[in-house]
This record gives sequence, C-alpha cells and structure tokens, in this order.
Amino acid sequence: MNPERLLNTFFELVRIDSPSLREGAVAAYCKTALEQAGCTVRFDDSAARTGSDTGNLIATLPARVGQGDRALAPSPFSALFFSAHMDTVTPAEGIEPVVADGVITSAGETVLGGDDKAGVAAIIELVRVLAEGDAPHPEIGVLLSVGEEIGLLGAREMTLEGFNGEPCFVLDANGSPGVVIIGAPYHYLFTATFTGKAAHAGIEPEKGTSAIVLASEAVAAMDLGRLDEHTTANVGTITGGSAFNIVADSCVVTGETRALDKQRVDEVNAQITAACTEAVQGTEGSVSIEWEEEYRGFKADENDPLVQHVLGAARSLGLPAQVALTGGGSDANVFAEKGLRPLVLGTGMTDVHSPNESLAVKDLEDLARLCIAITQ
Repeated sequence: MNPERLLNTFFELVRIDSPSLREGAVAAYCKTALEQAGCTVRFDDSAARTGSDTGNLIATLPARVGQGDRALAPSPFSALFFSAHMDTVTPAEGIEPVVADGVITSAGETVLGGDDKAGVAAIIELVRVLAEGDAPHPEIGVLLSVGEEIGLLGAREMTLEGFNGEPCFVLDANGSPGVVIIGAPYHYLFTATFTGKAAHAGIEPEKGTSAIVLASEAVAAMDLGRLDEHTTANVGTITGGSAFNIVADSCVVTGETRALDKQRVDEVNAQITAACTEAVQGTEGSVSIEWEEEYRGFKADENDPLVQHVLGAARSLGLPAQVALTGGGSDANVFAEKGLRPLVLGTGMTDVHSPNESLAVKDLEDLARLCIAITQ
C-alpha cells in the first residue's frame, strides 16, 4: 500500500465538486484511475432515471489465480465487491483539504467529503495494489454509486443481476476501520392525510371538524421515539389549515419507522395506522394513510464465516475488530435486495454532513489496508 499515493488520491477526489446528481467529473476521474490499474469499466444506464449527469460506475478487476503455494484457495464466491458512493452533501463547492496533526479537515466552510470519498480512495488504492502485486486474489467488482445522499438513488437504479450472495463491502460508515456493520433496519415512510370540515372559527366553530385536532389526537396516541434497542418511530412534519380564523379542513402528517426485524416494523406500522383511524372514529372527519417502503433491512450473524473473515483481517492489522448494528440505511440495504451479501465497513469518517467533518490520515490508510487484507 502506498500511503502517499492514497492521500493524494483522496485530496484529488475531494477537490472535484460532486454534489448529488452532479457526479460526472468525479466519475470520469475514477474511470481513468481504475482503467489504468487494469479494470474494465462501464457506466450503467441509470442516469435517465436518477437525474444524475452520469450513470453508476461498475468496474471489474480480473482474478489472479496464482500457482503452487501461492495458488488462490477454492472460494465459494466468484467475486468480492467493494462499493462507495461518489456524491457528497452540500456545502461542497470548492473543497480544499488540509492536514494538521494527522487529521484532514476542510480549509473553508464546506464539508470535507470524506463521506464517501474516503471509501472511493481506498477502493482505488486496493485495485492498484492488487494489480501491481503478484498475490492471488478473486475477481474484484467495484460499484460506485450516484445520488446516495438523497435516497440511495443510484443503488436503486443500478443494473445488477445474476448475483447469488457474493460479498459486497460497502465503505460508508462511522467508526474506525475494523468496525463491521452487520445489520441495518427496514425503513418505512408514512403520509397520513386528515380531512375535516371547514367553518368560521369565531361565528360557528361547532359546525366544523378540525383536521388539525384529529391529527393531534392521532399523534398523541402513536408510540414514537426509541421503542426498543433496534426500533424507532418518528413524526417529522405536520402541516395544515388555511387561516387562523378557519377551522382546518385538512392536515397532513408525515413520519417514518425503522426496525431491524420485519415483523417488528410491521407491528409499529400497524400501531400508527390504528392511531390514525381511531382518531377519526365518531367524527365527521376521515383519514387516508399511505405507506412507502424506503428500503429493506439486512442482518448477518456475527458468527458467519464472512463476518469472521473480515474481523480476522482487521485483527491481523491490529485494528479494533468489532461488529455493530446501525439505525441508518446505506447502499448496502439495496444491494441486499439485489442478491449481494453486504457488510458495511467503518471508514473513520467523523462529524459528517457538517463543516466540522474530519478524517484521520491513519484511518484512511487503515481502511485501504483492511480492504487489501480482506481479499487475501
């Protein structure tokens, strides 16, 4: 592994503006770097559906079988996939990275872009090291997505098929390299539209039915917040009414639910639906509730040989190998639906989505080293 080259790659990546749906320039950089390292690279046809100025980047580095004592051991997997996303949150125009005391930050008022260009840089270094060396390795697939920060858009539209549980390591999590996210939740969104009856609030309020009151009673009856260790529910917005002196005839409530277990999230969704329907019973009001599956959850067993392989690779490098679960989603959730077997790797990113974002140089190096060790 070449630490200086890795750091330069990261600096070059973050200096390329790539807010969500404007990933074209960074995609072109990655294409050149990966092709020069021996990958075949293509872009899928997702741009027309995501609205990005580029498709997702999909690259392949051929396997090296080796000979004699260095022959590649038989593997149940035809390939190992490594993934990161090319977009960043804003403010992300004109990022200038600086290093002080071994920590990289943004020199200005922008984010750093380590989310997720630390992952992109580590993957490029991984491919370069494998291509330059003579160690055997399986086929390496690279999946660089667009629009992750605005709803996993690229991963959803990525044209992947024919997978049968191949490992996919998504480099996109808080925590030091060596932290392995083995589970992420099912995530649902809901919109509850309450309809009441308008009336003059000062002259004849008794002739009206306040949709805002109905919505308030429904929200008060919902189980919200952290419901257990791995289950949450939230009301995010409430909008309604047309004027202070009119009994509101409409109110819209939006929110979300998350749980690692499908049965559990179904129970929470049912409780929220019941709270809404019960709030309008016996009134002249009504409610319609729409649910949308944002993404499905996934969970691996800590004792799964793949998980243990990654933890063993981390230990071999002296990293704090540990598993964790998360309440957030990533491209990994979508890849699980597409037939891959995802694990999310900690990258060292800190205070992401803010101008305070930082990344230790050592964490960037350890992330690349861990990816290389995983392939051995």
